[in-house]
Amino acid sequence: MPPALIGIMALCSPARGNDIEKTVQDTVSRYRAQLNELADWCEQRGLKEQAERTRFWASPRSPAKIYVAALPKEEGSLGVPEGVTGELAEWHTRFAGLRTKQAGALFELAKRAVVANRHSLAVDLVLTAIREDPDHAACRRLLGYQPFQGQWCTAFEVKRHRTGYVWHEKFGWLPRTHVARYEQGMRNFNGRWVTAEEEARLRRDIRSGWDIETEHYKIRTNHSLEAGVQLGIKLEELNRVWRQLFVRYYLTEQQVADLFAGRARNRGDMPQHSIVYFRDRDDYVRALRPAIPSIEITVGVYVENINRAYFFAGKDYDERTLLHEATHQLFHETRRVPLGIGAKANFWIVEGVALYMETLHEENGFHVLGGWDDIRVQAARYRLLHDNFYVSLSEFTAYGRARLQGDPRIATLYSQAAGLSHFLVHYDGGRYRDALVNYLSLVYSGQDNSTTLARLAGVPYTELDRQYREYMEGAPVAAPEAVEEPAAIATSADH
Repeated sequence: MPPALIGIMALCSPARGNDIEKTVQDTVSRYRAQLNELADWCEQRGLKEQAERTRFWASPRSPAKIYVAALPKEEGSLGVPEGVTGELAEWHTRFAGLRTKQAGALFELAKRAVVANRHSLAVDLVLTAIREDPDHAACRRLLGYQPFQGQWCTAFEVKRHRTGYVWHEKFGWLPRTHVARYEQGMRNFNGRWVTAEEEARLRRDIRSGWDIETEHYKIRTNHSLEAGVQLGIKLEELNRVWRQLFVRYYLTEQQVADLFAGRARNRGDMPQHSIVYFRDRDDYVRALRPAIPSIEITVGVYVENINRAYFFAGKDYDERTLLHEATHQLFHETRRVPLGIGAKANFWIVEGVALYMETLHEENGFHVLGGWDDIRVQAARYRLLHDNFYVSLSEFTAYGRARLQGDPRIATLYSQAAGLSHFLVHYDGGRYRDALVNYLSLVYSGQDNSTTLARLAGVPYTELDRQYREYMEGAPVAAPEAVEEPAAIATSADH
């Protein structure tokens, strides 16, 4: 079945069932059967490629991953392509009809899930529905899109277009009248036209670097305009996935209910995050050493008291660190957060959730999180199953920042934090996903203590410890015979 559907099937385990979960399971099973019938119809008519595509649409994906579809920008993606006729056109029509009907059914179930306070299930249903029908208006609205000139655009994009700007995949937002000259190698520098080479010389110092603006980021770089734009695209992907997974972190229960009921638009006051992206590591260290004496040991840092993240390009650039520190920035800046998060307890989840977001990657047209093949999850399994290393949750949740980061076992503790975060997201089809988001909300509000997670999960820590071991032992891939411990993220100014 489609990637998100297998997660929904697990989320709706009969052991945890109620009427809505049984309805979701029945809806998904019926849809899968209809897709396989359509694939059989294709094979009977010699439409081999279409049969394969239909069966792929119904094929299972890993329940240990979260899949967020990369959505088409253009409206009408389910229409019959121009010039297609006969049985091939009929397949397009039937395939689109099944998908559109399924999207409508899933969205209605998502609204019921919100009423039942099953927010993770509701989000999974919406993500699956929008993949089935990218033109589903209610899903698009809920995710912040609106139709504009034949495309699905955010309010930010519409405003930009209406003020004469266009998005260029290489150069970012440009005045429409500048595009041709940029493509010819010219650049607008402080109101005058210069060559790209001259602009690179003029912007060599970070203080006069390029400023790139995306919907949720303001990036200053002295590397290049093109590199800054590509960084912005990557950060927007992280931002989109994070906002969908943690919607109940930055919206209240009533705001989520209003969105699903069509009583409110997707909240438009999300901040723009400040990023500085240096040409190379030398520039990064030279610029930041006066404020952060230990900057040499880092490959990226988020400084919470000034709401800014710093990274560099070139040798030693590490994408996992980029995703990790940018995740800290999202949790700190999308709601009011006091200083000293995790100082007294629960620091592991501050790091653990950022370690989980490090797993973000592209896979067959999806932005994907999780997976048993992740290096930190492998390390967690090795330490647990091979070395029998495990700090019980009753003890681990009592660790504040200083205690965890001052522990000589810090790298191994970070691996355990990564493994536990993976467990809380995926165990039993996401049983604890809502509890995880609520846990993060309380930790980042400073309203937590060492018993918070057990209370939200509804089971004692001894049971969570047992389930975690069961989860790691039951993985569908063999435990590694050896593993190189990933380096811990140990910085002095980021979180």
